[in-house]
Amino acid sequence: MEKSKGFWTKHSRKVRKPVRRRGLVPLTRVLQEFSPGDRVHIKIEPSVHKGMPHPRFHGYTGVVRERRGRAYVVEIKDGNATKQIIALPVHLEAQKK
Repeated sequence: MEKSKGFWTKHSRKVRKPVRRRGLVPLTRVLQEFSPGDRVHIKIEPSVHKGMPHPRFHGYTGVVRERRGRAYVVEIKDGNATKQIIALPVHLEAQKK
């Protein structure tokens, strides 16, 4: 029988927290705000499933283009293609200047 190809196949190590970091995230991560033009890192927060970008984009750096509801549209370069990722702020981290 063929192995199932679920959503987390080959991505489970990216979306797993260390034992002592398990649980909910601080409110500051949930309530952080970005403005268009800010550079952000896509860092998936496994305990929040809503607004989670696809695990293949974990670790990418992009530019915030707009706000869409509570989420942000982040533009990234994937090879020669430019892609737009929609993610909640809990999955984003501001780039240090």
